[in-house]
Amino acid sequence: MESIPRIISVDDHTVEPPHVWSDRLPAKFRDVGPRIVRAPVKEMTFVGGRFTPVMGDPGDGGPEADWWIYEDLHRPLTRLDTAVGYSRDDVRLEGITYEQMRPGSFSVPERLADMDRNHVQSALCFPTFPRFCGQTFTEAKDRELALLGVRAYNDWMVEEWCGPQAHGRLVPLCIVPLWDAGLAAAEVRRNAARGVRAVCFSEIPPHLGLPSVHTDAWDPFLRACAETRTVIAMHIGSSSRMPSTSADAPPAVGSVITFANCCFSLVDWLMSGAFERFPELHIMYAEGQIGWIPYVLERADVAWEQNRAWGGVADKVLRPPSELFAEHVHGCFFDDAFGLRSLDAIGAGNVLYETDYPHSDSTWPRSKEVAEQQMGHLPPDVIERIVRGNAIELLGLTEEGLWAHAAG
Repeated sequence: MESIPRIISVDDHTVEPPHVWSDRLPAKFRDVGPRIVRAPVKEMTFVGGRFTPVMGDPGDGGPEADWWIYEDLHRPLTRLDTAVGYSRDDVRLEGITYEQMRPGSFSVPERLADMDRNHVQSALCFPTFPRFCGQTFTEAKDRELALLGVRAYNDWMVEEWCGPQAHGRLVPLCIVPLWDAGLAAAEVRRNAARGVRAVCFSEIPPHLGLPSVHTDAWDPFLRACAETRTVIAMHIGSSSRMPSTSADAPPAVGSVITFANCCFSLVDWLMSGAFERFPELHIMYAEGQIGWIPYVLERADVAWEQNRAWGGVADKVLRPPSELFAEHVHGCFFDDAFGLRSLDAIGAGNVLYETDYPHSDSTWPRSKEVAEQQMGHLPPDVIERIVRGNAIELLGLTEEGLWAHAAG
């Protein structure tokens, strides 16, 4: 028997191929919808948690990249989008073309081959150009086009990325029009009808100019997720603001504290009353790691017990936050030895494994070895739950860990 069963990764990424929107938008929008152009990189910085690229003119010379163009947005593909196969010392902030990335980033057959090499059976993939919760479309001016862009991405995700050639091994994760909770609910239901069980959401919606989870503004969306058993998946950076300490802090500072927004977000949800209103709701935090969770739960319980009378939650949070966490929340990690030593304080049923392919933090192609090193002290049944069993239950996969609704 394998010491580590075949992995189901709940946080990988797809780099969308150039045709996603040009093939699916109505003809009148194809020249203004998301499209790829090749152009020089004039300047690119990532300081204080903010990514700032500047596209040069074709005659400027210098290194070229493939850029997504959409309204006022000019977003290059970068080495950070797809770093697997490169030495960590060679992974720099630079623009790249499709030819310069590992084909598994955007090609289904190549992705499956790279999953085989990494002991991964199935994978749930977050977007790249739409960003981690589709905020690219939320920030757009033309709402009609933005809604079509959301739907086009979801159709591509379900029908092509997770279509017949994936053999059920790629699990769909959709986006929603965050600017309208009613439209978001409709998109959840549209995709749930074809077997989708996960949807992206922002870890801290007010950072995107949207209502917080302490309001009832999201109730149509939350109700749709609860009724369809669609998991709300929040990736680090899904509030378009990576944690940092100062405007001049180097990216390494943010790399250490990437979990911080997950921490803040978790407290928001635990104190929001959402789990009381929607008992079937489940949320998960992608790439946030898990070692920070025990103290936050301890502190949340103390604050709830001692301060709820004046803290504004007595009438809506009726049980200790740690109980709500146990029933509704799932933390995801790819490299967290400390968190695994603290598993009893988190809950083996609340932890999922990921590989983060093809990002610079990815453990590919050593995800199995990392798991063996960090989970060696755990009994086999607990290891099985973490690396695949919990994902099967949460995402409604088959007993074999596959997406049952893959066409063909």
